Amino acid sequence: MSPNMWLVDTHAHLDDPVFSPDLEQVIARATETSVTKIITVGVNLESSRAAIALAERYAGVFAVVGWHPTDALNAPANFSGLLRQLCNHPRVVGIGETGLDYHRLLQSKGSGSMDVSTYIRRQKELFVQHLEIAAEKGLSVIIHQRDAFDDTIHIISEYKGKIKMVFHCFGGDYSQAKKLLDMGVKLSFTGIVTFKNAFTLRETLRKIPLESIMLETDAPYLAPEPFRGKRCEPAYLVHTAKRVAEVLGVPLDVIANRTTETALEFFEKIGQQCVTKPKY
Repeated sequence: MSPNMWLVDTHAHLDDPVFSPDLEQVIARATETSVTKIITVGVNLESSRAAIALAERYAGVFAVVGWHPTDALNAPANFSGLLRQLCNHPRVVGIGETGLDYHRLLQSKGSGSMDVSTYIRRQKELFVQHLEIAAEKGLSVIIHQRDAFDDTIHIISEYKGKIKMVFHCFGGDYSQAKKLLDMGVKLSFTGIVTFKNAFTLRETLRKIPLESIMLETDAPYLAPEPFRGKRCEPAYLVHTAKRVAEVLGVPLDVIANRTTETALEFFEKIGQQCVTKPKY
């Protein structure tokens, strides 16, 4: 890879047990492919603490802390106090992943196995707690959304201009993208954009301003082609970057360095530590 090309994996889960046997090598391979920084993201209290521990251990790793919406029923009634404490750590650069996910509701519809109203209410309460702490701490937020777009938009509209937000693993159409862009929300793309059947997503990508785009792996999930179906890792981010470059018709180093600049602006605490910034 070019020594002048930088990439930031803005969303990975390095605390996942699948990385336990070879985490050192995973991070080394990322560095070899110009992925100079990795944001490892918590999904509950234990995972968030693990993310912080990894950020303490590796200079190029930073932590984002939060509680995933699909596990909302197991979250403490008032997660704010715990989240506030986590955010005080100097290696914490953002909050998340948080948001709304109604996919399980659609899967279990009619089964009677879930109290729908309680599940939705708890997700919304937890989401708002994250957003409130983000506003208090001046931290950016990674948003997870699945089958809950309208409710998510309704909630985040109250925080427009107050906090920086990114839609992680964006997979919507342009009408959804436009609503988010109008609110100043960034859109982050995963290996899905490389999938052969992702025609609509690539058409949407073509219409999005480069300065609104970030890149991620969501490792160990969503490995890009040619690794689809295998364990994903941060080193594979370059394959997503190459596909984005092809779709937008610009050189790879422009995509890499511009999305890195956006990531450093979004995660301000990382950007403040970078003496040298990428040029594009």
